[in-house]
This record gives sequence, structure tokens and C-alpha cells, in this order.
Amino acid sequence: MKRSRLLAVATLAAMFAASFTPTTSPSRTGASHASAFSAVETLARRAEKDTWMRDSPDSPFNLPSHKIVFSPLHYFPPDASWAFESKLTVYDKQEPITILDTKGSVRHGALYGCLTFKKNGTGHVLRVYRMPTRDGVYYGIWFTDRTTGVSTYDVGRYLDFELSTDPDHVYTIDFNEAYNPYCAYSSAYACAVPRKEDHIDLAVTAGEKKWHD
Repeated sequence: MKRSRLLAVATLAAMFAASFTPTTSPSRTGASHASAFSAVETLARRAEKDTWMRDSPDSPFNLPSHKIVFSPLHYFPPDASWAFESKLTVYDKQEPITILDTKGSVRHGALYGCLTFKKNGTGHVLRVYRMPTRDGVYYGIWFTDRTTGVSTYDVGRYLDFELSTDPDHVYTIDFNEAYNPYCAYSSAYACAVPRKEDHIDLAVTAGEKKWHD
């Protein structure tokens, strides 16, 4: 898979495992069917990710002290109706927040802004967090929805987010790219637990499913 995405996944895992050592509307805001969506490319990225997860020494399955037998990841079928476009609203006052991880540790950051999208006539919000890392800062999105704990990972899922310096930049929100944090595969990792404010009151039937029951 693309190195930039792999680095983003690895950065997120490292950040929350610090304690562990071993079609577009004119407004282009919340628009559905992001123009760049491709089911073929989505399936290709998933196949590449499986290969990386199985073979890379940086994979959570291949941690030397905590090896896990790999089996392919599970997904909902690609669906263009789960791809949206939105501008970023940056909050004037960036509220300090506390995030707990799956091992009970505390992480501090700030609520940086939000993206919006509309599904079935109802608007929804995705919050963007600014979190410190060893090398600077990380901008992250995590969420729960009505599938959480049913067909998707009990803790929640993540979306990659790369901040643009252009204030008019239009971001793609593609839930087909929603993925599980490393703790979904291995208890060696601690991952951010989405806050109650991050819940989407919708069954997001796109992206990665539970790896195992």
C-alpha cells in the first residue's frame, strides 16, 4: 500500500502505544459520492494492505514479542454512496481534550475542527483532533456508529486525515477507507477510544469490519 498511508497508520498506532515498549454539489460541503471514488482502486488498496499486514516487520501481526497469526482483514463491499466531500471548519477556540486509550492511559490534545457530511437527508459531524506526538503533532479522526460492537470493532474505527495549508481545500471523507486501530488485532497495542461526542448516529456500512469475533 502507499507509503504515506502506511506511515499514517503506523504513526497513529505509535502515538497511542507510547506506554508499550517491546458526485459533487456546487458548495462541495458534505457532498455525497466524492468524484475520485473508485471501487477497483479501493479493492486494490485492501489487497495491498493485507500483503503489508502479513509480511511487513512493522505490521502489528509481526511484533517480535507478540506474534499473531495473520488472516485477511474483513470489509464491507466498496460503496460510492459512502464517499463525501467537505471543507474543514477550524474552531476559533480549540478546546483542550482528554482521550483515554484501551489500556486506561490518558492522552491530551485539542479539538481542532470538524468536517461535515449528509446521509439520507441528515447532516453529521466528524471531529478532527490535534494530538501531540514524539515528532510534532498528529491530526486524527475516530468515530463509533451503529455498527460498532456488532459488525465492526468494539472500540471504534479511524479515518486518516492530512491537514492542508489551503483554507479552501476540499477534503474527501471516504468511509470505505475506515480502518481498525492496531489494538483490534493485538492486545500489545493501546488505541484511542472515541469519545461519546464522536458517535455518528448512523450505521456506517463501509470500510473495515471486525477482524474476529
